[in-house]
Amino acid sequence: MATSPLLWNWIAKGYARSPVPDEADYRKKLAVTQTYFRPDMEVMEFGCGTGTTAVAHAPHVKHIHGYDVSEKMLEIARSRASEAGVTNATFERADIIDLALPEARFDVVMAHSILHLLRPKDRETVLAKVRRVLKPGGVFVSSTICIADFPGGVVKLLPPIMRALPLMPPVQSLTRDELRAAITGAGFTIEHDWAPRQKAALFLVARKAAA
Repeated sequence: MATSPLLWNWIAKGYARSPVPDEADYRKKLAVTQTYFRPDMEVMEFGCGTGTTAVAHAPHVKHIHGYDVSEKMLEIARSRASEAGVTNATFERADIIDLALPEARFDVVMAHSILHLLRPKDRETVLAKVRRVLKPGGVFVSSTICIADFPGGVVKLLPPIMRALPLMPPVQSLTRDELRAAITGAGFTIEHDWAPRQKAALFLVARKAAA
């Protein structure tokens, strides 16, 4: 697992009540992602959390399949979908590293705020899996904090400090260039690359070859 579900179960209610950081940036990411959607598309989101993004995107696609390690997060996601009248989003408990899925199953795969929690070998495994489950020409959408590019030495100390604390997620010291290289090295071509400022997450849209 990228991190223990105990942490996410514990913080789920507070996380759900928290406002989305950088609302304008988030809305832009939603809008860009939706330009890649069609009504007949099957979409997967791993690390879907409380379902905010999945519920926002559901009206634009055929179905969204959300996966997360935290059942408490998923309970909130299901509740949000129900309250919004969204019937084409399902949420299941699963770890992306262990999740077995058919080849070429999805048109789009999304991963927001999760790749920086994967150790390099696990990240490589997950990116290979994403490519395998995408249809030819499918796209991979991600938003990832790359703290190794943040200014200041204190930030660079955070990953070892956080890894030493019980239950804390294993945040990786990852640069934007390392992330780009990992995604292109997994067989994708990056089509959209955006970070609004130095400390913002890197938003990428990458495409699997059509043939």
